Amino acid sequence: MIRIKNFISIGCLIFFSNIALSQTRPDSVLHDATLEGCVQYALTHQPVIQQSLLDEAITEKQIQTKLADWYPQVNFNYNLQHNFELPVTYFNGAYIRSGTYNSSNLGVGVTQNIFNKDVLLASRTANDVRQQAKQNTSFNKIDVAVNVSKAFYDVLLTQQQVSVLTADITRLERSLKDAVSQYNSGVADKIDYKRATIALNNARAQQKQSIDLITAKLAYLKQLMGLPDRSPLQLQYDTSRMEKDAVIDTTAGVQYENRIEYRQLQTQQRLQQATIKYYKNAYVPTISAFGNYNGSFLSNDFAQTYNNGFGNSNIGIQLAMPIFQGNKRILQVRQAELQSKRVDWDIVLLKSRVNTQYEQALANYKGNYYNYLALKDNVVLADDVYKTLDLQYRSGIKTYLEVIVAESDLRTAQLNFYDALFQLLQSKFDVQKALGTIQY
Repeated sequence: MIRIKNFISIGCLIFFSNIALSQTRPDSVLHDATLEGCVQYALTHQPVIQQSLLDEAITEKQIQTKLADWYPQVNFNYNLQHNFELPVTYFNGAYIRSGTYNSSNLGVGVTQNIFNKDVLLASRTANDVRQQAKQNTSFNKIDVAVNVSKAFYDVLLTQQQVSVLTADITRLERSLKDAVSQYNSGVADKIDYKRATIALNNARAQQKQSIDLITAKLAYLKQLMGLPDRSPLQLQYDTSRMEKDAVIDTTAGVQYENRIEYRQLQTQQRLQQATIKYYKNAYVPTISAFGNYNGSFLSNDFAQTYNNGFGNSNIGIQLAMPIFQGNKRILQVRQAELQSKRVDWDIVLLKSRVNTQYEQALANYKGNYYNYLALKDNVVLADDVYKTLDLQYRSGIKTYLEVIVAESDLRTAQLNFYDALFQLLQSKFDVQKALGTIQY
């Protein structure tokens, strides 16, 4: 009976432990591995994003801590003291001992800030400080989304290259089989099937390299997403949609307000203006109200200490202001004003950088788009040339060397096309980031 109870207890412990672990561990499986799914997973599980969210929570607690000074501050103190020897005082030309051997004091004090520049600064800047933390999270989310998107398409590019090489290997294996058959029949010499063997070996080696690259690029994508290393990741995509998504409007102009960096500087400027007011408020006295109650208990007999009690209480207003600090307050105000001007120049510099980034990104996109269209046409032409030459070779019109060259041109055209598509997608994200159209 005891063993059964122990077994049940251990089973329950394991069960609830697994529940607790399942609640703390991140999801290890991504069921919808589309581009949108991968980005959303990264925005939830990426360590940088989690750290940014924690920074927001920390900032909120810091704000609440500073604003707590607006509430009444209540303090309590207590002491109990026994004198082995009474203190000595000089009175009427003689030294005499005075006081009691036992004493106890307790006190309650309340203070309320009426005007305090530190607390006033916390009140004025609370919303901007919160906004600053949120903007930092948005900045990191945009960066993560762009990097995940680029890595996602990088994996797809390599997978497409593997598919191209697999189809190429199938064609080369058929060609090799035909070349060997013709050689055995005495129709062709051994040069043809040796050329086919060389081309096939090269294609297989290139395929192996691409397959190994997929593993490495998937690991990088998982890192960017915050997905555990051993979790499976099968990307889902639509090639036709991918080509449609690569096309964007190139006539849109730059709107600085859309850039998160611009909004961050605006928030920083508002905080800097609040700092200027903070230093100017140093000329205004700090005002607070207070109230105190103290109770004193005195007795030479320890057991009777709390039988003799005397109380006193008071309320009042306290005003404090430094008169002269060696021009410290004037210098602090001037320093804050100079820092505000520096932020103004940061905004000017950012605008210049944004324009440069946009022009560079747009130029790269337009060049990549033209290259993509040209290489897309090349794939169609190379496929037509290969099919025609292959048919002519089988009819004895063309040489096998021409077929090998045509097949190599087709493979190159297909690989270059997918590389151009990837470059176009990459440059699209650069344009969108420069325009500030990626928002989180």
